[in-house]
Amino acid sequence: MSDTPEVQEYTPEEQALRDALRTVIDPELGMSIIELGLVREMHLQPDFTEIKMIMTTPFCPYGPAILEQARRAAEAHLGTPVKITLGMEMWEPSMMEGGPPAEWGLF
Repeated sequence: MSDTPEVQEYTPEEQALRDALRTVIDPELGMSIIELGLVREMHLQPDFTEIKMIMTTPFCPYGPAILEQARRAAEAHLGTPVKITLGMEMWEPSMMEGGPPAEWGLF
């Protein structure tokens, strides 16, 4: 067993979409949905894409706006329809890219 976190590898298309989604910022935390680890799955097809996301809290007041911003950013990048599905997985700071910031004090 290793203490090294597993590094996720993405296709060039998935990485480009992730980069496009970095423009979507959680207004309360000031971080992108990619940095926070809110994008859990992406299913890219030539004419349609489905993205599964979660929120940092179950009743996130900005949730609907964040989901809509993600859909628009993905559609603008891909040029095809995008469906955003809200998953029920509970978010935790360990889901963040590189883990939670040191200033959060969550080691």
